[in-house]
Amino acid sequence: MIRHSRPTPAAISIELEVPFHDVDLLQVVWHGHYMKYLELGRTALLRSRGLDAREMLALGHRFLVAESHLRHLQALRYADRARVTSWFLEVENRIRIDYQIVNLTAGRVCTKASTVLVTITDAGELCLETPPAVLQRLRAPGPGAAT
Repeated sequence: MIRHSRPTPAAISIELEVPFHDVDLLQVVWHGHYMKYLELGRTALLRSRGLDAREMLALGHRFLVAESHLRHLQALRYADRARVTSWFLEVENRIRIDYQIVNLTAGRVCTKASTVLVTITDAGELCLETPPAVLQRLRAPGPGAAT
């Protein structure tokens, strides 16, 4: 069982409104769309550290999602407002990002999740440690961190 942590001061949050095309016949968000919401949160977190896809390619590396875990606590529905918060939990040998999705309409946490990223080179070789140039950016204080 994976334990989920609480957001750190350096966490990044985005907000979204659930679009109609994300709900199923039961009028709740189809479970696969939660991964899309995590991707949006992860992208915002990585961008805050100068590690968007283009920047990673310029550094000669790429991230691959090696693991993902989601715990659904409450369903999101059409037009619900949601906040996706993401933060780094590990960065040394692999990058673990934890997430929390809050249904702002209902005022409740609806999802807790985590993903594990591994770093590969442009040639596709697995990096057993996070490359120094990437690690330096990951360790930098995020925009919400106290200085």
